[in-house]
Amino acid sequence: MTHFDALETRSADQREADLARDLPRLIAHAQTSPAMAVSLAGVEAAAITSAAALAGLPVIRKADLSAAQKAHPPLGGFLPAGGRYDHVFQSPGPIYEIGGMGQDWWRMGRFLHACGVGPGDIVQNCFGYHLTPAGMIFESGARAVGAAVLPAGTGQTDLQVRAAVDIGTTAYCGTPDYLKVILDRADELGERLRFTRAAVGGGALFPSLRREYADRGILTLQCYATADLGNIAYESEAMEGMILDEGVVVEIVRPGTGIPVPMGEVGEVVVTTLNRDYPLVRFATGDLSALMPGQSPCGRTNLRIRGWLGRADQTTKIKGMFVRPEQVAEFVARHEEVARARVIATREGEMDAMTVQVESRASNPALYEGSVLEVLKLRGKVEIVTPGTLPNDGKVIEDRRTYG
Repeated sequence: MTHFDALETRSADQREADLARDLPRLIAHAQTSPAMAVSLAGVEAAAITSAAALAGLPVIRKADLSAAQKAHPPLGGFLPAGGRYDHVFQSPGPIYEIGGMGQDWWRMGRFLHACGVGPGDIVQNCFGYHLTPAGMIFESGARAVGAAVLPAGTGQTDLQVRAAVDIGTTAYCGTPDYLKVILDRADELGERLRFTRAAVGGGALFPSLRREYADRGILTLQCYATADLGNIAYESEAMEGMILDEGVVVEIVRPGTGIPVPMGEVGEVVVTTLNRDYPLVRFATGDLSALMPGQSPCGRTNLRIRGWLGRADQTTKIKGMFVRPEQVAEFVARHEEVARARVIATREGEMDAMTVQVESRASNPALYEGSVLEVLKLRGKVEIVTPGTLPNDGKVIEDRRTYG
């Protein structure tokens, strides 16, 4: 299969050179919005020429965006000078996102092309069109690859089956599970559908479900996208991790901080989007993933991530007090010899208990008890563990209590 464009097969040197050209322009443009002007106050745009340089800038969180929108509706002052949009969407929260009718505004065409969708296909788009942007995101991608669209939306499964049969839709876009609902209902009605490809998102694609679709002759690939950022990463037919989209810069950082973690370590996904209509710089998604070494066998050369590995917001109430990832990060920062730390919440009898595991070459747990109390505001047992032995799962707070 040919690639979507030449960007997908750039050399590492060319990609770095392009980023060194584009990032300073993006930062300077982002600083024309009132909100980003505050977030990036004092930042010399010309100096931000790489992902490593981005790591020195503050992280923007969903909570920051929501608070700004409440103070300055509807977009919180994040629209840059000359920024334009054609739609405003509402996601749960509520929080508002914008969208554009320009060519592949959310960059979803790259993913649909990787799925083999193109001219001659009719896409049954089962993402919602009401208030939230998913339906428009995938429709925009279908237009970018020259496919026609049945804007099916969600629900009304009997009508979905009838339309798929009558129109002859060849590709499915929607959540992974809903395709099975449609296929099973078609079987019950004695109808045969013509789906050969499925581009899914918005939920986990379990291996057993992918195999079931493959047994029906449907190639099913998944993407990782958000309403704020559009497409972030996507699978190709190689199905070895998810390839980063060419319109974003992705960092994996230690939860509660903006500090990048080493290659392969699980952390929070932080994204800078190169969309000049709505440039979000270091936007923390709250999702966990990890960068993968090497390149995809499909020939695309960008970095890959392992996919969605859970949520980074691990805030947990222990003994009536909230313990947050930011506090764990502060504790680690106080001790140069500490590589990582992990707070574990358990129950002892009918009481909450807290243990703090500390990766250190020190041998005396008492060295850290004062910092634990001062930073976490709780007394807890300190266990020293050998550096490199804490699980690589992105967790800095683990709740082992059972509820039920």
